[in-house]
Parts: sequence; C-alpha cells; structure tokens
Amino acid sequence: MALELVRIMLRGQGAWCGLEAGNGFAVEVGWDLYVYVGSDRPCPDAVARTRELGLFPEPVTASPHAADLQEPGVTEAADAEFWTRLRSMLASERTVLLEENHVRNAARWHRLTEANLDAVRAGLTPRALLTVWPDLNPDVDAVLAALPEDGSVEFVREAQDGTIAHVLADSADYQELAFLVADATAARALSAYVDERHPLACAALPDSDGVLRARW
Repeated sequence: MALELVRIMLRGQGAWCGLEAGNGFAVEVGWDLYVYVGSDRPCPDAVARTRELGLFPEPVTASPHAADLQEPGVTEAADAEFWTRLRSMLASERTVLLEENHVRNAARWHRLTEANLDAVRAGLTPRALLTVWPDLNPDVDAVLAALPEDGSVEFVREAQDGTIAHVLADSADYQELAFLVADATAARALSAYVDERHPLACAALPDSDGVLRARW
C-alpha cells in the first residue's frame, strides 16, 4: 500500500500524503517530484542499491517539506462532541455536505441527513479530514450564474444517480463546465482559495483510542 501511494504521487494523480513509521523512517514526495527518504540511522546498503538502479541519491539534513508537517493546520478532533454538534446542525439544516479527505487532494463527498449520518460515519476512512459545508443547491442554473468573473472555484455537483463529484474551474472553463454539469441535480461552488473557504465545521478523525494523530 505504501509503495502504491508513492507511485500515485510520482505520477501526479492527485493524491498526496507523508508516510511515517514512528520517528525512525519517513518518505515524502515533493511538489518537484523529488522523493525524500528520512531515517534515524545510516542506510549505506539502500543508498548503494539506489545507485545501482540508475538513480542519484543525495544526502540532505532534512526534507524541505518537513516543516509543513510539524504544525497541523487542523487540531480539532472529530470526537463525540463534534458528532453531537453535527447532529444538532442537521436538525435545523436538514442536510449538509460532508467533504471527506482520505489523502491530500483527494475527496469523497456525502450529503448528510439525520437518517444517514450513522451509516456515513461508519464508512469513513481512518484519520480522514472532515469538512462540513452548506448543502448543494438544487437550482444548478443559479449556481452557474453566480460564479465569480475572476478566480477559480471548486464546483461540486450531484449526478442523477446520486454520485457526487467535483472539478476545479476558472472563468475560461465556465462554458465547458456548464456542458459538463448539464444533467446535475444539485451543485455548489466553493472558492479554490484557502482564505476564502469558510466551512461550517472542520475536524480530523482520531484513532480508536481517542487520540488525534492525523496531521492536516
């Protein structure tokens, strides 16, 4: 599984994550597609084997991406209090949109109701990042008409079979976007810029012992 994740990152297929084995070993793929391997002990045999394979390992004191992982952006745990708050939210809103990030840049979407909340919760990926948004709008034409003239959006839409997907688009893509979502039953446009994204709630799933170890 770990090797396949590294391959996915090197192929640029959207997902990204850091792989760690305690404090002794770590693997990261940078945005420059360099692979950074960290170890708490020398690995001369592994370095020699890497060179035999025609690659060029270079020693560095630390990955330039390591600093990004030291301080988590999300520190709230999706604990019992979080789910109680979400259930209360559903009592008034009836339906909300849940974005489940199981790895960075990859997401599953769920339209949550009081009726399906427990079933969706049971199927979530361990340590996932959970972001709660207002529900999709059934007036897809109104969502398209309200798209900003400049900038990028994350356009989330529900198909007639109930599946939910998203696509990034900017003003140059709007005509193609309208064609793409012509059969959508509901949609919502979210800003693609971090400082303009204002979810209703955001938390990460803790482990079974209640400790939050996921770092997002």
